[in-house]
Amino acid sequence: MVGLGPGAREAMTGQALEAIRRAEVVIGYDGYFSGIVDLVEGKECLALPLTRETDRARLAVERLRAGETVCVISSGDPGVYAMASLVLECAAAEDDTLLEDVVIVPGVSAVNAAAALLGAPLGHDFAVVSLSDLLTPWDVIERRLRAAAEADFVLALLNPKSQRRDWQYRRAAEILAVYRPAETPVGVVRNAYRPGQVVEVTSVRDMAGVAVDMFTTVIVGNSRTRRFGPVVVTPRGYAVEGGRVDGAG
Repeated sequence: MVGLGPGAREAMTGQALEAIRRAEVVIGYDGYFSGIVDLVEGKECLALPLTRETDRARLAVERLRAGETVCVISSGDPGVYAMASLVLECAAAEDDTLLEDVVIVPGVSAVNAAAALLGAPLGHDFAVVSLSDLLTPWDVIERRLRAAAEADFVLALLNPKSQRRDWQYRRAAEILAVYRPAETPVGVVRNAYRPGQVVEVTSVRDMAGVAVDMFTTVIVGNSRTRRFGPVVVTPRGYAVEGGRVDGAG
């Protein structure tokens, strides 16, 4: 299980590059192959479309049982809203001894990539919530949003809007407005480390009006998050006085 990171080759880990190099078979969503064409040249590449994640996982387990070195690719990190959990479940259902041969290769998630471009918005406790209700009922998502907002977590919102889902992001903004001051910084990053990258800083008051899609990550600050020029910072809690930083790591 290999995480390709946010998109740019320089954001892929050396471990991920080595795993792809060693693979005989590479399985993934067809869109994932476009950025690694040179890395998979000469390998058997099996591309399955969105909504066929279970087929991808079962195919990977089947080829693993046949003794082949298989690489299942995911964008970002394979363990964060991606294929790792499904592959492990399928392997366990088939033969739990197969789990010994499954390796999870971490990748830079969309949350990490967006945060780096914004500054340091994740400097303290944060929660990540996907607004896609394809696999999770909306009432569960809304309950999690309210709980995280009330607890004053920084909130990273993934999958805010798609062609078939156009109201969930607006509803999330309404919920957050109840728990956050209107001027709370909100970072919006689209296509992080990819062509067409857009980085924008807005506020809870105005976040609903910002264009978002499935390639967008939205990071909503907590009560202590501040904007310093172009960057967004959530303090860790150190005392900063007279140019000196005090506090424990």
